[in-house]
Amino acid sequence: MLYRLLRPAIFLFDAEKAHRIAVNSLKFVPVGKNSPATGPLTTQVAGITFPNPLGVAAGFDKDGEVPDALLTLGFGFAEVGSITPRPQEGNPKPRLFRLEEDRAVINRMGFNNSGGEARLAKRLWRGGVVGINIGANKDSADRIADYAAMANMMAPLASYLAVNISSPNTPGLRALQDEGALTALLDAVIGVRDMAAAMHGGHSPPIFLKVAPDLEPADVDAISRIALDKKLGALIVSNTTIARPPLQSPHASEAGGLSGAPLKDMALERLRDFRKATGGEMPLVGVGGIATAEDAWQRIRAGASLVQLYSAMIYRGPGIAREITKGLEELMWRDGFASIAEAVGSE
Repeated sequence: MLYRLLRPAIFLFDAEKAHRIAVNSLKFVPVGKNSPATGPLTTQVAGITFPNPLGVAAGFDKDGEVPDALLTLGFGFAEVGSITPRPQEGNPKPRLFRLEEDRAVINRMGFNNSGGEARLAKRLWRGGVVGINIGANKDSADRIADYAAMANMMAPLASYLAVNISSPNTPGLRALQDEGALTALLDAVIGVRDMAAAMHGGHSPPIFLKVAPDLEPADVDAISRIALDKKLGALIVSNTTIARPPLQSPHASEAGGLSGAPLKDMALERLRDFRKATGGEMPLVGVGGIATAEDAWQRIRAGASLVQLYSAMIYRGPGIAREITKGLEELMWRDGFASIAEAVGSE
């Protein structure tokens, strides 16, 4: 209710400035050590125990400034980043647009972040599930080497590593989804992750792979085959789309990745495609257009073990986490499931 009252004033700021205000505000949320995960929504994916299946998608907390505040709001996990080896400014501003009429967002941020010296080491004692989304610098001569460097740097700090090869805002990045390039990339990241584990007491975070919604059936099959072969922890389905369904906002023609409500149907169908292509053998994280408990429940029933959101928080505020998790618990009991894991893929 409070956010609903404040939202018109917040929306007077341009989208990127409002986002900065939101991150800075979360720095004042009291945080402490996270308690062990218990309760009916607790689930296990890739050897990690999640207090509930709802997470914050990468892009909100690019530099790992407020992951514990996000967990305090009621999210089961937070994914920070994308983080690249060297700091970069990203694309020219303006580069983030609210499409209010469509409850959507278009961004062409371009992996703006402060670089690989992330601020996450200070939170190691607090527990909680924090994934680190890693990327490559725009001007890198060897992008696979960038991902390997980030895996080495972030493996000791991450609950899981999310390899982001699906942002539309770094030219040529999505080419890493091609079969040969993807195999080479994952071999490099896994090899470095394993070496880092040997050096840092055996902590070996699972690798999650974030894919685009704009994939052909042959791409889905190839990525699924590689993911299974490399024993990845999960596939994150999906990133923003370069497609443009019918939109009403005057910002509809802006270049960049579209997220929010218009992505919902495409992301759901791509999730179903990956569920079928992997035969249910690979955990999936459903992302894109999730704004309600019913949206999250539909994604879980379609095959997602976990779900994430970001754009919906812009329109509904920070209370969205507790609203959705409360609703998920009610839907789980309503439909006769004793756990979230039982419901995965049950449609």
